[in-house]
Amino acid sequence: MSTSTDDAATISAAVVAAAQAAGALLPSTSRLTTGSAVDDPDIAPLPGSAPAAITARLSGEVSGDVVLVVAGPLVEALANSPVGKLDVAAAMRPALEAAAAVLGRVTVTSERMEEPEAALDGLRDKGVFLAVPLLADGEHQATLALQVTLPRPQTQRGSLELLRNVAMEVTVEIGRTRMTVQELLSLYPGEIVELDRAASAPADLLVNGTLIARGEVVVVDEEFGLRITEVVTDAAAVELGRQSA
Repeated sequence: MSTSTDDAATISAAVVAAAQAAGALLPSTSRLTTGSAVDDPDIAPLPGSAPAAITARLSGEVSGDVVLVVAGPLVEALANSPVGKLDVAAAMRPALEAAAAVLGRVTVTSERMEEPEAALDGLRDKGVFLAVPLLADGEHQATLALQVTLPRPQTQRGSLELLRNVAMEVTVEIGRTRMTVQELLSLYPGEIVELDRAASAPADLLVNGTLIARGEVVVVDEEFGLRITEVVTDAAAVELGRQSA
């Protein structure tokens, strides 16, 4: 896939930023920093010590595939977690989602484990390829590799009409938090888990992970409901247009 110099520079900067975001959520005794990006799968840098790769699909404003290669000690630590063996792909999903968020309104799906060489080879000849090593105190801990295509203008009017009667899952979110394994192990009945949102703040109404509206949580016939106080401008139309593209 050929790209202009400006497009290549834009993608390179975005992928490096995505790698930084992923690195911030990877377990490490030291802060992870990015090394030099590589645009050839054959010479993509891999961490030593029996690395493992997690591959996932990207869809949304930017489409493509992402591969996160992590060093063997992290995989071993997840396998021997005090709460039992943890799924590596699931454990790395927050890092993949953080990387995707840098690229725009992008969803991560179909994450799976693969051999690093096979995972990187799967990105060959599909689009613009870049791999960015993540280093801790000069030691190679992980590599984030992406094959992406630039967003294309989308038409929505005709496709929206086709989707008017399609049922979509709607989620109401009152807040989130992140907890370490140690904090999870120490949970007990009656303990309160604090979320990242004030009690007076509105809840979010999400469709396919996209913020559509905000509102107040209410009780209707002994069931929870949401009284809409704000609709995000054109968010529903944008999301439905993307679904149909």
